[in-house]
Amino acid sequence: MDKEKFAAILPVITGGLISKIIAETKLSEDEAFNKLYNSELYAALENEETKVWTYSIPKLLDLYNAEITTGILDFPDC
Repeated sequence: MDKEKFAAILPVITGGLISKIIAETKLSEDEAFNKLYNSELYAALENEETKVWTYSIPKLLDLYNAEITTGILDFPDC
């Protein structure tokens, strides 16, 4: 995918994930953004080559919650 398309998709994915994090945790929007942006998941998500951006929002939320709980980002076998 070219950089322009990826740059357009990433905010949509991030916004959907932030909405789910807020709904589940009741964090403020700023807190949710801060926690996500400081996660290994976000580092992987913003790297187009990892293809993490192809995961569904529910799957990304599962990965995020697992990372927050365990401190480990563990991708599923595909």
